[in-house]
Amino acid sequence: MRHELFFLNYFRLVQALIYSALAFSPTQEWPRLSNIGLAHALAVAYLVFAALTLILTRRVASRSKLIVSATLVVDIITAVLAVTAIHDARIGISMMLVVSLSAGALILPLRLSLFFAALATLGMLGHSALELPKTDMDRELLESGLFGLAYFASTLLCYVLNRQLRATEALAEQRSIDLANLSQVNELIIRRMKTGVLLVDDANRIHQINESAWMLLGNPSADQRDLGQLAPELSRRLYHWITSGKLNETATQLADGVPEVVPRFARLAPNDDSHVLIFLDDTSLLSRRAEELTLSSLGRLSASIAHEIRNPLAAIRYSAQLLAESSDLGLTDQRMVEIINNHCIRLNDIIENILQLSRRERSRPETLDLGRWAHSFAEEYRQGNDLGVDSLRVIAGEQPVAAVADPQQLQQVLWNLVQNALRYGRLPGEPARVMVVARHGEHGVPIIEVIDRGPGIAPKVAAQIFEPFYTTHEYGTGLGLYLARQMSEANQGSLEYVRVAGGGSCFRLMLTPAHRSKGMDDGD
Repeated sequence: MRHELFFLNYFRLVQALIYSALAFSPTQEWPRLSNIGLAHALAVAYLVFAALTLILTRRVASRSKLIVSATLVVDIITAVLAVTAIHDARIGISMMLVVSLSAGALILPLRLSLFFAALATLGMLGHSALELPKTDMDRELLESGLFGLAYFASTLLCYVLNRQLRATEALAEQRSIDLANLSQVNELIIRRMKTGVLLVDDANRIHQINESAWMLLGNPSADQRDLGQLAPELSRRLYHWITSGKLNETATQLADGVPEVVPRFARLAPNDDSHVLIFLDDTSLLSRRAEELTLSSLGRLSASIAHEIRNPLAAIRYSAQLLAESSDLGLTDQRMVEIINNHCIRLNDIIENILQLSRRERSRPETLDLGRWAHSFAEEYRQGNDLGVDSLRVIAGEQPVAAVADPQQLQQVLWNLVQNALRYGRLPGEPARVMVVARHGEHGVPIIEVIDRGPGIAPKVAAQIFEPFYTTHEYGTGLGLYLARQMSEANQGSLEYVRVAGGGSCFRLMLTPAHRSKGMDDGD
């Protein structure tokens, strides 16, 4: 609306200058002034008024409707007085008033615009009826009526055009906002894609790069844009693809310490090599997806096999136990029966792990006090397992540690961690010392830790201990820690390995905090 206001004020200044030129014309032949004093005073006053309104345009833009209404009243009164004082120029003065009313219709509501058109029409008709002799009145009244019709027509036309213009501007602004939002969404999607994306021109210069591609190129600096310097192998494959049309799909490493990638290329337009999109597929992600599919298929297959093995295995173990009770067995036969029982127990553990891998039961979270729960868990574990010289101790403060978790799945996780700690977390010739610690972490996060004082885990091994089927023990399945982490994540928690200073290992389980409530004891 500010542009229309400026136009109206600039035109008013031009109109005032024309009035001044007519009033102070050096030749008095044309136009003849009907009232010289009125013409001079009107020209000077209107010129000062037009200059002031133009100067104050920016300050009064916020109240444009009120200011335009007041200035149009002045314009109409000035035009009527100018026609009276400079009668020979009445047609030009009346025509200039059309422009003022039309510009006002671009700013004011329809009713107010029509009111000023009617006011201007009445002013011109009133001048013709009161100021002119009867001989010229009929012709003047006809001219004034025609000008009045022009006032109304131009006002209506400009108002309709203004509405269409505003609607078009609003639609264009909305489309601009939608386009900007869509552009931001697209940019965010491309930036956060797991697949690396680069846009390269025909000069081998990188124009755009997303976060994944930046990491797969070894985190280069922002000013490094030459593809040939950043990734010579990728540049060579791009040139080979452009010249021959053949794609080398073998994996390659673009920088030290980053995963291998399989590059793919695509033109922005057919037969246009000025800009090429490069997609970098991380082979580790592809391997992880293939691993997940393999695990899913293997879980279903293994579950069906495990169910079939379970019954014969139970029969073998039961028969071995009956055979061990026989008094006719020699020492060698007793040793053989013991070996059969041990291997049956090992096979049963493997079957249980495989069945857990296939079940993926849904968690049923409850509110637990981890300190009290850890004490009851340790007592139950001691009753079900002969610790001998080994020790299992619980450390928990008096302050309750409230967490939300499925108690059965949490017990499976802790049982697995404690068994591993008792089995592997011991120094040669010394008993295992295992602690279960329940405490608050940063920001009040509930934590339960299983700590041993053994030799610890080597960094290279620690990076892979949560992977399925990875084990360093000849009798291990490699599923225990994997299942423990899966059940932890099913309870909105996270399980991680922390190396203990001075030797030892710590498996830290961080759970979802719960608000303390009176019914928390019932959840225990």
